[in-house]
Order: sequence, then C-alpha cells, then structure tokens
Amino acid sequence: MAPKAKPSFEKALNDLEKIVRALESGDLPLEKALEKFEAGIKLSRYCTETLDEAEKRVNLLMADADGEIVEKPFDDLES
Repeated sequence: MAPKAKPSFEKALNDLEKIVRALESGDLPLEKALEKFEAGIKLSRYCTETLDEAEKRVNLLMADADGEIVEKPFDDLES
C-alpha cells in the first residue's frame, strides 16, 4: 500500500477549523467527539511542524554570508 500523501497546509488548517467548530457545537456523541479530537490533534501537529519547517527555510534564506539572521522591521523593507 502506497503511503498517504500529506495534505497541503491550507487544507489541513481548513480541516482543523471544521473539527474545532464541530467540537464546539457540543452536538457530537462522546465517541465521535473523541475521534474528531484525535484527528484535530494530528492536524494541529502537522500544521505546527509545517510552520516550523517554513520558518527554518525563511531563516535560511534570510541568513547573511556568516549564517547570521539579520532581522529588519517591515518599514525598512519598503524603502
């Protein structure tokens, strides 16, 4: 069986938002709520890992020749 492809970050976030709304509605029976909660935790971890990876990539791209990250306020980027 081929490994399941990972969803895009946006799809995972959208699915997570749907799960949160379903859980917040309070209309789910306990077993279904637990299933949704477990799926939500997995999506939350995936989204966090994806954001962490994106941050690492941005930091790598923003590093200078010495590997130091130079942070600049957005105002400085416009000029």
